[in-house]
Amino acid sequence: MKMKHLISAAGLAISCLSITPAQAHGDAKPLHGGILQVANDLSFELVAQADGATIYLMDHGKPMASKGITGKLTVLQGSNKMEADIKEAGDNTLRVMGVKLGKGDKLVASLGNVGGKSMTVRFTIK
Repeated sequence: MKMKHLISAAGLAISCLSITPAQAHGDAKPLHGGILQVANDLSFELVAQADGATIYLMDHGKPMASKGITGKLTVLQGSNKMEADIKEAGDNTLRVMGVKLGKGDKLVASLGNVGGKSMTVRFTIK
C-alpha cells in the first residue's frame, strides 16, 4: 500500500512541475506612465492629468481604435462620488474632462461599444 502512495505522490509532483503559468497577451507595462488594467484581452491605460484623464486603448499590444466608444467615469473619493463623460479623442484615446484625480481615488470606467460590447474597467490611483 505504501508503494502505491509513493508512486501517486511522485506522479503528482512530476505533473505539477510541467504546468506552465498563464501569460497575458501584449505588453504588461504602461506606455504613457499611467495605470494599466486588462479586461477581455484589451489593455486600458489611464493617465491622470490636471483637467481630467486620458485612457489609451490597446488590443494585444497594438493601438485599438476608439471610434464610437462612449461611457462614464465614476470617481470615488472617500464618501464623495463624481461622474464625468468619456469621449473618443482620436486614434486609440478616450478623454475625460472636469475631474480632479488624486491618490487613493477609485475609478470605474463604464464603456459602451468596445468591439460591439459594453465593459467595465476599474482603476485605483496609488
